[in-house]
Amino acid sequence: MNKAREILKDVYGYDSFRGDQEKIIHNVLAKKDSLVIMPTGGGKSLCYQIPAIAMEGFAIVISPLIALMEDQVSALQQNGVKAGALNSSLSKVEQTAIFEQIDKGELKLLYVSPERINNERFYSFIKRSDVSFFAVDEAHCVSIWGNDFRSDYVELGYLKEYFPDIPMIALTATADEATREDIVKQLNLDESILYLSSFERENIYLTSLPAQDRVKKIIRFIENQEGGSGIVYCLSRKSTESLSNKLFLAGINSSYYHAGMSSSDRSIVQRDFQNDRIQVICATIAFGMGIDKPNIRFVVHYNMPKNIESYYQEIGRAGRDGHISSTILFSNYNDFVQLSSFIEDSPADSTFKKVQRAKLERMWEYASGYTCRTNFILNYFGEYRHEPCGRCDNCRTPPLKFDGTIECQKALSAIVRSGEQLTMDLLINVLRGSGAREIYEKELHTIKTYGAGRDIPYLNWKSYITQMVNQGLVRIDFTKGNLLCITPSSKEVLTGERKIDLVEFVKDKEKKAKAKKITLKGNVDVELYEELRSWRNERAQKLGIPAYTVLPNKTLEGLSEVKPTKKDQLQDISGIGKMKYEKYGDELIALIAEYIQRKTSQE
Repeated sequence: MNKAREILKDVYGYDSFRGDQEKIIHNVLAKKDSLVIMPTGGGKSLCYQIPAIAMEGFAIVISPLIALMEDQVSALQQNGVKAGALNSSLSKVEQTAIFEQIDKGELKLLYVSPERINNERFYSFIKRSDVSFFAVDEAHCVSIWGNDFRSDYVELGYLKEYFPDIPMIALTATADEATREDIVKQLNLDESILYLSSFERENIYLTSLPAQDRVKKIIRFIENQEGGSGIVYCLSRKSTESLSNKLFLAGINSSYYHAGMSSSDRSIVQRDFQNDRIQVICATIAFGMGIDKPNIRFVVHYNMPKNIESYYQEIGRAGRDGHISSTILFSNYNDFVQLSSFIEDSPADSTFKKVQRAKLERMWEYASGYTCRTNFILNYFGEYRHEPCGRCDNCRTPPLKFDGTIECQKALSAIVRSGEQLTMDLLINVLRGSGAREIYEKELHTIKTYGAGRDIPYLNWKSYITQMVNQGLVRIDFTKGNLLCITPSSKEVLTGERKIDLVEFVKDKEKKAKAKKITLKGNVDVELYEELRSWRNERAQKLGIPAYTVLPNKTLEGLSEVKPTKKDQLQDISGIGKMKYEKYGDELIALIAEYIQRKTSQE
C-alpha cells in the first residue's frame, strides 16, 4: 500500500484516496476477488490501474467499447504509464508492437474486448503470460438483470474456472441487488468482497418535464448555460440529426452521433466534443460510455430511457469535475408505449422481456412521479433514505395536491364499463366526450361515464391517469396492446372506501429547469484560470488529445488560487504527477510569473 500511495501521488498527482478506493486497492494487491459498485465519476479506474502499476506482470482489463479503451489508454500514457489496447482498429504492426512490450515486461495494462479474451488463441496467450489480475469493466453487462446484457460477457465466467489463482475485480456504476448477485454468479466470484459506494451525486440537479415544446425548452436551457458542454440523448437516429440541426439554426454549436454513421465520422465528432470544438452532442445511447470528459455541465434526455440504470449512467457523465451540473428528462406516455413495443417485438426470451418490462415501469414511475427523485434512485439501488435532497425539481418546488377521488372514480368507472378495452388515449377521449369515429364504432358513447370529465383538459387527464398507474390503481396490460385494467386497489376507490390524493398538473414546469451557475471554489483568480485554460487547449490541440488529459479543471483551479512561482511548488498542486511536472512545469511557472508581473505593472 505504501507503493500504491506513491503511485497515487507520483503518477496521478493526488494526495489521498477517495471513498473505498484504498480498501479496494488493498484487496486487489492481496490477490483477492472484488466486486466494486461505484457511480460514474467516483474513481473506479484507479481501483485497478494503481494495483496494475504496483504489481509484477500486467493486468488485463476487459472493456466493451473501443472508445472506452482508447480514452483510458490515452490518459494513462499522458501520465507516463505503459498501457495498450487490442481492438479491431489496430493494424497488425501495432498489435505486434503491443505483444513485444508484453514480452519485454514493459506493459502494465492491456485493454481487450470480451470477444478477444474469449478467443481460444488469446486463452493460450494468457496461459503463458504473467497476468497480475483480470479487471472486468462495465460488469453489469454479464447479467440479464443489468441494463446492457451482452452474451459475450457471460462467457467470461471461464476465467475464474481456468485461472483460479489469478484474482479478478469486477466494476460497474449501476447494479441493483439482483444484478449484483447475478454478476457474482456469472463470473464465479463466490469469494469476492463487495464494495458498494453511495449512489448520491450531490452536485447534480435533477428535473423531469413533460415533453411538450421540448425543443424550445432545450434551446432556452442551453442558452442559459455559462460555458461547459452537454449531451442530449435521443431515442432514434433521425431525432439526433433533426434536433442537432434545430440547435445549430438557433446558434448553438452542436453536432450529432449515432451508430448509423461511419466509424471515422463518429471518431471525428467524438474528438471535437472532447476537445471543446463542439459544445452539444445530440446522440443515441451509442455515445457516452467511452467519454471521460470532466466539464460536461448538462445532460438532457429528449426521450425517456428504458430503465433507471441507463438513465443514471447517462446523467453521471455530467459534473465529473465536481461542479454543479444540471439534467433534464423529457417524457410522455408515447415514449413508454414505444419502449414497451421494443421489448415485446424483440427476439429475447420471456424471462428477459419480463425483467425489461418491470424496469421500464420503474423508469416511468420515476419520470412521472412527484416524490424526491434522488431518493427514488437511491432506494432503487438499495441505499434507502427519506430526507428530501433539495436538488431535484420535486424538492425545490413541491407539487400541489388535491383530493382526486372523484376524478379517479370517473376514470375507473369508464375502464370497468368498457370491459377493460381502453388505452390511455381512448380513455381520455371517452371521459372528455370526444366525437372520434373509434368512440362510436365501439359504442363507447353509450356508457354512463362518457363525457363525465369534459371539463378537465386532455393533458391534465393524462397526468392524473399516469399517477393512478403509479399508485397501483390501474394496470397496463402490455400483452394486449397497452389496455388499461383495474387492480384490487381499484375497488376500494370505486366504493368510496379509500380517498386518493392527486398532484395538480402544471403545464409549464420550465422554471425548475434553469441552469445552475458554475462558481469556481476558493480564491480562484478567474482571469488567470482562463489564461491557463487557453494554454491547456492549445497544448491539447498540438498533441491531438482531449484537453482534460493535459490537466484537469481542478488542477487549473489550484494553480489559479495558489499562483506558484517556483517549479517545486507545483508538486503541492493536486493533479500534477511526476510526468506532468517534468512535461509542463517550466511552461506553467513562466505563464503564471508573466501574469503576475503584468497585473502588478497595471496596478
